[in-house]
Amino acid sequence: MKKIVAFIMFLCLFVGLLAGCGSEKKSSTGSNEIKELKIAVSPYQDAETVKTAVGPLSTMLQGKLKEKGFAVGKVSVSVGTSYSAVGEALSAGSADAGFVSGATYVLFDKEIDVLLTALRQGISKDTTDVKIWNEGEPEKFNDKLVQHYRSVLVTGPSAKGKALLEKMKKGEKPSWEELNGLTWTVMSPASASGYLYPSLFLKKKYGKTIADLAHVVQAESYTTSMARLASGQADIAVAFSHIRIRNEKNWQTKLGGTDTIWKQTGIIGVTDKIYNDTVCVSKTSKTMQDQKFRKAFGEALIEIGKTKEGLDALKILGHKGYDWADAKNYDDERRVQRELKGK
Repeated sequence: MKKIVAFIMFLCLFVGLLAGCGSEKKSSTGSNEIKELKIAVSPYQDAETVKTAVGPLSTMLQGKLKEKGFAVGKVSVSVGTSYSAVGEALSAGSADAGFVSGATYVLFDKEIDVLLTALRQGISKDTTDVKIWNEGEPEKFNDKLVQHYRSVLVTGPSAKGKALLEKMKKGEKPSWEELNGLTWTVMSPASASGYLYPSLFLKKKYGKTIADLAHVVQAESYTTSMARLASGQADIAVAFSHIRIRNEKNWQTKLGGTDTIWKQTGIIGVTDKIYNDTVCVSKTSKTMQDQKFRKAFGEALIEIGKTKEGLDALKILGHKGYDWADAKNYDDERRVQRELKGK
């Protein structure tokens, strides 16, 4: 009798173990099942416009992830009220992945990991040597996709701006006093190319930042900034490195220039590389703790970014696709933030 009871208990235990093994969420095809994947997008434009534009990514992601062995029941896309709000959602794990700036990634890098770096269209000049920028053919977009851009210090047609450019062309370095005597047009202190990286550039060269300059005017947009430069209200502007390409057509017709932008402007400083926006994943998300899923998710977005449909959905973000990210590439961003905190 004891042997029969023991045998029955063994059978119960064995059946229980089998049931436990079968409790892992698997689809009928053997794929890993994920009930919902939550993606947060930074507010590149107003929320409804962004959400509508990137909406097709949900279906594309489901399809790609299924190919890679993951059955995702639903891909939810939300647009944050601010860049920081998306970082906070990733930090808390209420979002699994997010499209965020490099600055947002660095600000929250204890709670989130960078997975992908966005690609953008490259330009023909990509160097810190100002001589190259001021000689030869004007810069133009090329077919190369790159992970970075730069910030430039652009002089305009004002008397002070032209005098400083001529000095630079002779190979002479301007003094801090000369730079301090100019009127600068800049963007908000949160702008990478319109404030932060130019500040780091000045810090490295002179031990000073934009905050130390005597004559600074903050613009609400790059269009306003370039209009001030064209009209002579400002002697120097700081902006992303393709700013002259973007404003070539409007320089004379809308901004107030009296000759071409290539004849009336020059470059007197170029920053180090500024790495593009990112796709980050939450360290606290249970879904993203699965390294195999992280890899599959990254591969899916890279593949989507190589299709016409994918590029159409990403256009509103200014992304031309994705590549695997290296956290070290954002070290300059970390230095910028330390400078801002006075560390």
